Amino acid sequence: MTAAGSTALDACAVPLVHPDKVAIARSAAPSLAESVDLAAMFRLLGDPARTRILYALLEVGELCVCDIAAAVDITETSASQALRLLRTARVVAGRRAGRMVFYRLADSHVRMLLDLSREHAQHDAEGSA
Repeated sequence: MTAAGSTALDACAVPLVHPDKVAIARSAAPSLAESVDLAAMFRLLGDPARTRILYALLEVGELCVCDIAAAVDITETSASQALRLLRTARVVAGRRAGRMVFYRLADSHVRMLLDLSREHAQHDAEGSA
C-alpha cells in the first residue's frame, strides 16, 4: 500500500504464488553466470558510440579504425578504445592486413541482436507517436 492507501501498480493486490508458473519460469531462466554475461553484453550497447560502431559495421561489413571514427564522428582513440571492449566481449572480430586492422561483426548472432534491437526501438517510437 502507498501512503494514500492505494496498491502500487506493480505489486500483487493479493499475494498468491502460482507454483507451476514459478517452476517453469525458474527452469527457463538463464543461470547466474549466463545472466552476468548477458548483462555485460547489453552494457556494451549502453554507450552510443559503441552502438553506432556496431551499426556501421552491420551496414558496411568491414571497416578500419579511421573509417569507423569518421563514420560515427568520434576520434580514432575513442574508436580504438570502444573496439577493444567490443573485441574483448567477442562482439567484433579483427582481420590484419599488413599494418591495418579491419573490424567486422563477430557472427550472425550479433547481426540478429542489432537488427531486432533496432526494430524494437523503431516499433516503440511508432507506438508512442
